[in-house]
Parts: sequence; structure tokens; C-alpha cells
Amino acid sequence: MTTMMMTMMTRTAADEARERAASSAGVLPLFERYPALARLPRAELGVFPSPVSRISGLSGARDIWIKRDDLDAPNHGGNKVRALEFLLGEVRAGDTLLTIGGEGSTHVLVTAAMGERLGARTVAIRWRHDMNPAALRTAHRAADLCADVRTARGPLSAVIRSLIARRASDVRWIPPGGTCALGMLGHVNAGLELAEQVARGELPSPSHVVVPFGTGGTAAGLALGFAIAGLPVRVVAARVVPRLVANRRRLLSLARSCARLITHLGGRSVPSVDPSRVQIVNDVYGGAYGRPLPAATAAATALLDASGIRLDDSYSAKAFFAALRLPHDEPVLFWLTFAGERGERRQGTGNRKQETASG
Repeated sequence: MTTMMMTMMTRTAADEARERAASSAGVLPLFERYPALARLPRAELGVFPSPVSRISGLSGARDIWIKRDDLDAPNHGGNKVRALEFLLGEVRAGDTLLTIGGEGSTHVLVTAAMGERLGARTVAIRWRHDMNPAALRTAHRAADLCADVRTARGPLSAVIRSLIARRASDVRWIPPGGTCALGMLGHVNAGLELAEQVARGELPSPSHVVVPFGTGGTAAGLALGFAIAGLPVRVVAARVVPRLVANRRRLLSLARSCARLITHLGGRSVPSVDPSRVQIVNDVYGGAYGRPLPAATAAATALLDASGIRLDDSYSAKAFFAALRLPHDEPVLFWLTFAGERGERRQGTGNRKQETASG
């Protein structure tokens, strides 16, 4: 891995993405296929399409392509932005957002950041779990941006407390990971976006697309997007949370729920996801959410040293490691969902509240 080098597309990938976004005037591939969906409220938070990059000399002779969702928004990007564009479509200044997640949740961080851009405040209920340096930094940055951070004893306690909070006050509920049929429209669009990049010759058609598998919205939405596009891709979902909440049945169920929503709103039937096009990788979990996997951390360190691309130990490093182990004879794309750490911590804003621990 020490000989690995990274080859970017012409000029810089970020510049190309922004030029394409400007020329497309915000028209999403999803809306081109289902024009009725363009009537949905949407907050334009990201810069799309996110670029693709290629790395060479890693894990043998085969190149690995990277879909750079870390570059899809300034400061706080990543895959969550795609779902939040739809979930925050009706948010107005002064609204209160409520969401839950682990202490190191990037979903909580990006929800708070995007909510702030729209003039909303965010209340987060978080639970403690195994932490790593990136998760600790994410936790602090999220707490700086949230109006109120409450600590629950665990995921079940957080769910119960969120149900109580939703009944007791006027808040806008943002589901964990942004995973629901509406939010997944952003990931369906991402699958169609990649298909267009393949058609333009920006990368070869990948045989496998590897993505972390947490709440499942990204993996399920991509699988549905590829089915709609007719792109013969196998989605490899690298499980990073307990099997109880991340399994094949849930992923396929999420894809079906989003397909029903598109059919209902778009007025046309949607191709179903072929289960044989979905592969779950279970051996990169690490034994607990947020717990680093040493081999994955080593792969992420080599990538950072060679290219400057940063991964996190909770999600993206494990998916990247899973991508490296795939056969070398066909193109593989690793979907980078982590936003990196380009955002600066806010100091002295008075926005951070004291964390409170309870059941």
C-alpha cells in the first residue's frame, strides 16, 4: 500500500462537480425520470453530482474508484446531505428539528449544520457507545451546533425519549440516519447520478459499489437507483452496526418502501431491486458500533498518506477495507459517505447547551 498513488480526473474533481452542478441548474436525474417528484419541497443543500476519483496501485493491479460524497457540500458534506435535502424541504427559520443518534453520529452533526443554514435549531438525543478519534471530534462539533443535546442510556431509551418529545412539543422529526422513504429519494437520485457519470465516460461501469451499512438508507436507495437506471451493479453493504438493525431483509424492505413512494407520487411503476444484486458483508463490524477494526484503520491510513482522503473508523474505513478485498478482475467503486473534517468547530457562539444524562 505504500506505493499507492491517486489519479484525479482532469483539473480537480471538486471543480468539475461544481461546473456540472452550475450547468444543470439543479435538475436532478430523479426528476428527469419522474417529473412529478420535482413538486416535492426540497432544500438545495448540496452540490451535485459529486465527483469520482481513481486510485491505482492498491491491493494488486486493479484500480478502485471513489465516489466523493465528502465533497458534496461545504464544511459538512457526506451522504446525509442527500437525504436532508428532502427531509428539510419545508423547514423554515425558527423551526426546531429533533433527531437521535449515537454520540459520534455524523447524522446528528450534519442535521444540525444544515438546519442552522435554514435558520432552524436542532435538539439531539444521543447515546454513548465505543468511540474513536474521528467520532469524538464529530461529537464535539455536533454539540457545538445543536441547541440542545440530551444523553440517553442507550438506543432504545433514545427512541422512547424522542417519542415523548415529539408528542410534547412542536418539532420536526428527522429519523435516525435520515432513513425513511422520503429521505431515500436522495440516494435513489445518487444511483441515477452515477449511472449518468458512467454514460459520460467519467468511469467504467462498476461491477460492485461498496457502501457502509448502518441505518440502510444509502445502500437501499442506491440499489433502487441502479435498478431504475438498468445499471448491472451489485451493491455491497458493509455492516457497521448490530445485525438486528442491519440485515438483508431490512435493506430490501427499505428499497420497496421507497419504490412505493415513487410509484405513488411519480405515477409510474418502478423496477424492483433484484436481491441477487445485494451483498451484505458482516465481518467488518468490529464487535460494537464505533469500535475500530485494525485492518480497516490500516487501509484508511494508507489512503490518507497517499491521497489526502480521510476516512472514519466507524463507517467508511470498514467499507473501504471491504472494497479492497473484492476480486481484482472487474471495476469496483467505493462510495465515500464520510464528510471528513473540513468544518471548523464554532467557538463562543453560545449555541451549545449542557448535556443532560437520563434514561
